[in-house]
Amino acid sequence: MGPTVAIIGGGYGGAAAAKALDQDTDVVLVEPKDAFVQNAVSLRALARPDWADNLFFPYDRLLERGRVVRERAVSVDSAGVVLASGERVEADYLVLATGSGYPFPFKFDTDLSSEARDRLLATHLELAGAARVLIVGAGPVGLELSGEIKAVWPGKHVTVVDPVTELLPGFQPELREDLRRQLDALGVDVRLGTTLGARPPTEPGRAGSFTVPATGGEISADIWFRAHGVSVDTGYLDADLASARTPEGRIRVSETLNVEGHLHIYAIGDITDVAEAKMAGNAMQHAEIVAANIIAHARGEQPTAVYRPSAVPFVLLPLGPEGGVGQLPSPDGPIVLPPQAVAEYKGSDLFTSRFAALFGVAGGVPVDA
Repeated sequence: MGPTVAIIGGGYGGAAAAKALDQDTDVVLVEPKDAFVQNAVSLRALARPDWADNLFFPYDRLLERGRVVRERAVSVDSAGVVLASGERVEADYLVLATGSGYPFPFKFDTDLSSEARDRLLATHLELAGAARVLIVGAGPVGLELSGEIKAVWPGKHVTVVDPVTELLPGFQPELREDLRRQLDALGVDVRLGTTLGARPPTEPGRAGSFTVPATGGEISADIWFRAHGVSVDTGYLDADLASARTPEGRIRVSETLNVEGHLHIYAIGDITDVAEAKMAGNAMQHAEIVAANIIAHARGEQPTAVYRPSAVPFVLLPLGPEGGVGQLPSPDGPIVLPPQAVAEYKGSDLFTSRFAALFGVAGGVPVDA
């Protein structure tokens, strides 16, 4: 019997931490969803429903020794977690990994994979019948969505609007130039410095023709999607932990990813105040650091693993299965990737094989991908 580690949240970071700790500790993974959601697949599955088979991975083969408790955490204090059922889980170590919320279709607001899948497939039908698509938000999610739509329906008119005046500011000029070139080649109408004068009258992802005022004129579309607005939920922190929360709701952590003032509690992923892009890859790196420190501490050793966010911004932004832009950090400075490399790293399978291996299930790219 090893120390008990309660991990709150089974997303990218939480699942990776649970897997890494499973052989050395008694893991209790608290997660209300009935399956892990590989959010990177959701935009492609929206355009190509055959990809929905790669979107959800059951938790039942993630752990060999530990257990998954399918419940929502309603209160977490320095000694354990209280579940929605009223059950309490006492723990020697806590890992907070509840992630973030984002508008549909990139993330879902249901705990049931069957409901999420049904909604995605219904929205696919709405999108398939729309000639004009409006995407509000020209960040990586909005641009990736535009590329997935154009890869399936090259004739659809896709407009992306954003009040910012640059695509991917902070990245290398050649990356941003190549991004603009690819979007132009796809026929995506990108309108920067543009704000809508009114919210579209339909709900995002629901078909219905409309015209709304915008900077420089009007925009007409038959369906729209919101690609901005990250939210974090750390309201479950009890009084002795609430002081570690920033005004924005994130959790202050040290370089070892300990929650401020608590050597046996860690936070990983989107909820931390680490100054970096909130990405799945970073959350999984956090998980490695935290697992190493918990195992060291449990063995009576000094936890020494520290997390150093990259000074070079990182992105892998597919524009469909074959295009996209990417930038990787290196000791010699940023490396800008050509579209073929982006497809090889991410675009062709969206890391499906990696998560199939993590969750111990058969999985892969659809045969006709």
